[in-house]
Amino acid sequence: MTSPLLHPDHTVTFRLHAPEANEVLIECEGFCDRRPMTRQPDGDWIFTSPVLLPDRYHHAFFLDGVRTEPPAPFFEVPEAPDAPWRERDIPHGEIHRHAYRSAIAAHDRECFVYTPPGFDPGKTYPVLYLLHGYSDGADAWQVLGKAHRTLDSLIADGAAEPMIVVMPLGYGDMAVLANGWDGRFLDGAWEKNLAAFDRTLIEEILPLAEARYPVRTDHAGRAIAGLSMGGTQAIQAALRHPGRFGWVGAFSSGGLPADLDAAFPDAGSTPAFHLLWLACGRDDALLPANHRLTAWLRAKGIPHEWHETDGTHRWNLWRQNLADFARRLWR
Repeated sequence: MTSPLLHPDHTVTFRLHAPEANEVLIECEGFCDRRPMTRQPDGDWIFTSPVLLPDRYHHAFFLDGVRTEPPAPFFEVPEAPDAPWRERDIPHGEIHRHAYRSAIAAHDRECFVYTPPGFDPGKTYPVLYLLHGYSDGADAWQVLGKAHRTLDSLIADGAAEPMIVVMPLGYGDMAVLANGWDGRFLDGAWEKNLAAFDRTLIEEILPLAEARYPVRTDHAGRAIAGLSMGGTQAIQAALRHPGRFGWVGAFSSGGLPADLDAAFPDAGSTPAFHLLWLACGRDDALLPANHRLTAWLRAKGIPHEWHETDGTHRWNLWRQNLADFARRLWR
């Protein structure tokens, strides 16, 4: 039998022939940690997954504690035919790359800018600043998030307004990456990074976009959104700079301040947002922190929308978050 075998209901059955093994576990990035497989009389071991969201997955086996990868460790659950990020024969926007020096971060970096199909440099467009997560680069929303395809589709269908999207590198202090995943919080690296990124956003990224593109600079014409680290950065920018961003999206926000009152002391006086849109997957380890954020916003009397959906901390959820958020902008 083929393994992994994708079923029509988007469950997947894994099979491994290991007659000498006493215990076989499967680990699949994106939906499960190590789970026991069931031994069959012929020496095969099988496991059938829950329903999986469309994405690319990696799996491995543990035979009596020893990890082994199958010949083809990756498999893909296909996207729905109507997913807005699928390639379509429609007018396409363009991606522009800008290399620049961040004086605040003391780092040479790049910023990517999406201009919509039929872009007219003589017209002024609303602008979305779109932020990636920790460990990703400035191109993550293109390569993994397929943001340009999503916007092309939504604009072609009349489901979103033509907009310019600015996708910068999201590190204000590169030291936050120096010690890897487990070292993010050493010596205040996380907090220093958030504070420095806030400066790069306001003092470098916005001026770069506004100097080179015909973007709106008013509260009603400027949006910001991000995933994980970028979600926290979007919340930070919205609450620390009242009147700058009228539309805010935070997807699976990660690394939120432990003391929200101390981090955002003036939040209660923030001008009303046109939309403050928050989302997180039910199986995301960050869900409790996001629940805490929404409860705090309610206590502060800050109107917002909360969207809790199936899924974990992965791009299949964030692509849909962006599509859902973009449909609401400037409407």
